Amino acid sequence: MAYLLASIGAFFLPAEVRRGAWLPLHLALAGAATSAIAGIMPYFTAAFAAAPPRDSRLRMAALGAVALGALGVSVGVVGGQSGLAAAGGVAFIAGIGLTGVAAIRPLGQGLGPSRGLVTQGYVIALAEVALGASVATLFVAGWTPVVEAWAQVKPAHAWLNLVGFVSLVIATTMLHLFPTVVGARIARRPSARITVIGLAAGAPLVALGFALASDTVARLGAIGVVAGAAALAVYAWRTWRTRAHWTTDPDWHRFAIGGLMSAIAWFEVGIAIAAGRVLAFGADPAAWWVEAVAGPLVAGWIALTIVASATHLVPAIGPGNPIAHARQRHLLGRGSSVRLVAINVGIAALSVGLALRLGPLTAVGIVGVGLGLAATAVLLGGAVRLGLR
Repeated sequence: MAYLLASIGAFFLPAEVRRGAWLPLHLALAGAATSAIAGIMPYFTAAFAAAPPRDSRLRMAALGAVALGALGVSVGVVGGQSGLAAAGGVAFIAGIGLTGVAAIRPLGQGLGPSRGLVTQGYVIALAEVALGASVATLFVAGWTPVVEAWAQVKPAHAWLNLVGFVSLVIATTMLHLFPTVVGARIARRPSARITVIGLAAGAPLVALGFALASDTVARLGAIGVVAGAAALAVYAWRTWRTRAHWTTDPDWHRFAIGGLMSAIAWFEVGIAIAAGRVLAFGADPAAWWVEAVAGPLVAGWIALTIVASATHLVPAIGPGNPIAHARQRHLLGRGSSVRLVAINVGIAALSVGLALRLGPLTAVGIVGVGLGLAATAVLLGGAVRLGLR
């Protein structure tokens, strides 16, 4: 949450300091999203396999390397310290590797089925971000071949990290988290497999298309990503139709469910924009327009998923006994509708403002998203303290 709030605050820095949208996006993606993934992924894979997470020191090392690496890259790039940025990149990549080990190691000791599709999606996502982060680290380190080809490599880096890693992990996690949150069975559906395959194969194909300057390869990848995103929407819709109707804690359920549903909707918007531009322009670097996707994909898809998931998970698997969990649910339900509206209206304003370069509207969007996220962060902090008493 600290990285998310820092990302919001970074928008108010002078453009030359934050390097345009670079600093806010990297604080949100490399900082907030990847730290959340490094912290929770080993628990999910262990739960699927009915095995306890292995070696808390390994998990903490992975999380620490990712979080500190992201900080080093951010400070190094903004401060013009290439050595610090490169060192941060190396630490980040090491954290990704440790996350993979921590996530996979428990599977050999598990008693359950391990949910192979989800685990495979996680492994592919980690491989994609390792590649994307390695390319960026070589760039900040000043390696000539990457620096000279950066116009083509930059969109490839963005697609690998934003779609091939963060979006693939979130979408894959949604296959079991969304049914759990809405109160439906986790069913095997063809749309689940299409979601993972479409995103896992499509994103690297788009990246390869940019790297090779091949319009055909890039467009094939974009079609795969669109298929994966559409399949997730189908999966969510069919799951929603089989949901239960919760009779307790309506406000808590409202924020968690509404947040995940809104996040999926923003994902569809963001992918339609990103993939649509590749289909229209091919592997031309102009096809990657970060301002057009930052609102729906970063604020709408990623940030909203993080806070909605945390709202559900803290009382479900967080610290505390059943009495404390009941108090946590009550606390996290406060102002649920107002917070949801503020965040979603803010995302809409931010998306339009960035795309059309309307500064005042962008500022309104940032304030709306920031207030909604900050209020939720305060409530989450209070809920954790309740569980630790």
